[in-house]
Amino acid sequence: MRHPHPGRRGVVATVAASLIALTAAQSATALPATAAPRAHAPSSAVTVAEDQAARAIAGSLSDASWRARVRQAALASDEVAVTELAGPKLRPALADADRRIAAAKGLGADVGSLLRLRLGDDSMRGALASGVTPWVAAASTDEDVRTVTAYDSRGRAHRLDARTAPSHPVYVVDIDGSKALAAGLDVLQGELGRQGLTSSAQRSAAPSSASAAAAGFWTTRITQVRLSDDEEPWIKGDAEIYTLVTGFGQDGVVRVDPVDMPYLDNDGTTYSPNQILVNWSLYKYNLADAVMMEDDGSTNYRDLAKAIAGVLLTIADQGAYIPLVNAVLDAIPDDWWTDDPDYVDSWYTLAQSDNGTRYGARGNGWMTLQPYFVEQF
Repeated sequence: MRHPHPGRRGVVATVAASLIALTAAQSATALPATAAPRAHAPSSAVTVAEDQAARAIAGSLSDASWRARVRQAALASDEVAVTELAGPKLRPALADADRRIAAAKGLGADVGSLLRLRLGDDSMRGALASGVTPWVAAASTDEDVRTVTAYDSRGRAHRLDARTAPSHPVYVVDIDGSKALAAGLDVLQGELGRQGLTSSAQRSAAPSSASAAAAGFWTTRITQVRLSDDEEPWIKGDAEIYTLVTGFGQDGVVRVDPVDMPYLDNDGTTYSPNQILVNWSLYKYNLADAVMMEDDGSTNYRDLAKAIAGVLLTIADQGAYIPLVNAVLDAIPDDWWTDDPDYVDSWYTLAQSDNGTRYGARGNGWMTLQPYFVEQF
């Protein structure tokens, strides 16, 4: 899912029909892998590493026994931890790609392997099971992509229609989005804290009333949530959604609280998470904002935190609620909107008393909210 910030990009025109459509009887023209045109080159350090890993994996599939191992794993699981599965010849290249991906996302080396391999579409399972040697492609971060480059075991590049899955099986090299997002939000939280925007001892303190603190605290929780249904390329994986809740902390300084939403994989699906979105004991006013974002793969969480802090720390408490959605969006550098992270939707003036369905400001999604009191034991 890609949802451009309307204030920056304006209305995005509907993507025209794909430039090249391939069918089973009309296979792609084989080009040397090194001759893939620049227009189709990856646009970030993460996709560069994924593309290089895809080429390495494709070349390794000339080994029949290894090809069989990968096929068995891909048919048995939605995602294969390919670095761990790889033998001594392939593993160094994939481990290097893992390190570069972690660094590009602002994550530490302790995050472990992020590379994953999956079958591009369920319609390819029959051909893969019958023994057809698959091609390998890097996942795209762009839902407007029209063509995809896949590599075969001889190093040739095949240009594929991104909207129609080919009959030839294709492995997609992607990253473990849930693992990367969880680690990234830890980095984001820590960096925001260092910048003065999240929990320190005084910021995370419960309300000043001792009796209220002993009893518990009020929250707003999400009972249902749904995002609009958008057509996406077959090569893209599940969405990785998170929300930045913003408001003024008890000390009168703007705070940002990241909320991971690992269940929210697909548009057009209603989820019932019963997830706490806002902990009102952390906020000075009975109003807060929420900005929902999607990590398509290339987000550097440390840089994101610094960009947000650079703007929000200039906003002073005026003794009343101040909307912060636009400030969060404006904090993100212009060039980030061409790739990651994506702006999904936003909710202004969330209140502790909210009880019912709230539609996002962009009309791209809705959440059903309810007050929920968390009691202490």
